[in-house]
Amino acid sequence: MTAPQFIALGVLVVVVAALIHGKLRSDVVALAGAAVLLATRTVRPIEAQGAFASPAIIALASLFVIAYAMELSGLLGLMIRGATKLCARLGAAGLWVVIGLCGVASAFLNNTPIVVLGAPVVRDVAQGLSLSPKRFLIPLSYATILGGACTLIGTSTNLLVNDMARNAGQPAFSLFEVTPVALIVAAVGGLYLLIVGPRLLVADPQPERAPLAPPHGAPLIGDDPTLYPSNPPFQPAKAIAALAVFIVVVVTAATGLLPIAASAFAGAVALVLIRVIGVEQAYRGLRPDILLLIAGMVVVGLSMEVTGLAALATEQLVGWLHGLSPLYALALVYGATLLLTEILSNAAVAVLLTPVAVALAESLGVSPRPFLVAVMMAASAAFATPFGYQTNVLVYQLGGYRYIDFVRIGAPLNLITWAAGMGAIPAFFPF
Repeated sequence: MTAPQFIALGVLVVVVAALIHGKLRSDVVALAGAAVLLATRTVRPIEAQGAFASPAIIALASLFVIAYAMELSGLLGLMIRGATKLCARLGAAGLWVVIGLCGVASAFLNNTPIVVLGAPVVRDVAQGLSLSPKRFLIPLSYATILGGACTLIGTSTNLLVNDMARNAGQPAFSLFEVTPVALIVAAVGGLYLLIVGPRLLVADPQPERAPLAPPHGAPLIGDDPTLYPSNPPFQPAKAIAALAVFIVVVVTAATGLLPIAASAFAGAVALVLIRVIGVEQAYRGLRPDILLLIAGMVVVGLSMEVTGLAALATEQLVGWLHGLSPLYALALVYGATLLLTEILSNAAVAVLLTPVAVALAESLGVSPRPFLVAVMMAASAAFATPFGYQTNVLVYQLGGYRYIDFVRIGAPLNLITWAAGMGAIPAFFPF
């Protein structure tokens, strides 16, 4: 190994260890790693500049502003309250309808405000129907996670994998390219939550109240629910304008008229210009901790590529996987991503495994597309712990769950969605 490779590997090990330990903020850890790589000239400034100004960062920042404008206008809260009022007449079935609608909305909007607004409503309706809220709050979080994977803009993970794959010379994903696979995974996961989930969640007759804060080791960033007002007043003019801009952004990106970064940026600026959202509010909605975490981790991941460390690791991996078919290799990539995303942030996992996935596919002489989709699907599938995803933390606190509740329902869900993904990915993305 060369000196730059040793430095890149050392930074990677320290960053991952610090993220797992959890005493420092994740964004600070990622930026510190990027700073060391720059100071040691392992990564050039122009390469780091590209990470901080990548299309994924621009798209995410813009979508955060648009989503925040929709939330501040009261539109999101109105939709959730209206759907809940309508479906509450159906009893428990109505709650499952609300959970499904939240999952659908998460394909286009950040799922954190959806759960922030929807979880108290689901809890109150369940209690009003003399049903245990524990049967519904974890499924609500999981449904928004599954829904978020259904489009390119539904989760930061998909945007990040797409951006890194494009940097590696792969064609960019379209807005709905992963939708068929994600819908199958979401449908299988949804059926499991509907049929099996409630039995698992009421198996413990004496639930313990959860702590108000996660312990060390929780790789959380940008999870402050106070960012989203609990019940903003409905402002029809602003709500209509924000919704119209959002629809134009989605349609423009879906039809290929503009890249998602360009259309989302134009939409965010338009909302500021027409005063749907104020400048200070727009800055507040940017969620810089998430953006800086992603940018810092992109630099760490880039060091693996520019030093040849990713290629070296892939060579070793290919030697270990010698004789295995691409399908088995795909299963291993999916499984490794599932495991890592339970202990690291999904952004960190996407950055670490995307270059390896591309290099592994190329070394096997097959298309990298299935491997990239596997990373997209698995990197968001943090089901087995309450701290793997921010929406899990929210319902963990609200529902008074125990840690074991997430393991009991989430670990089988990981296996089931893994099997569904392995069946769907090769069907829509041939090797």
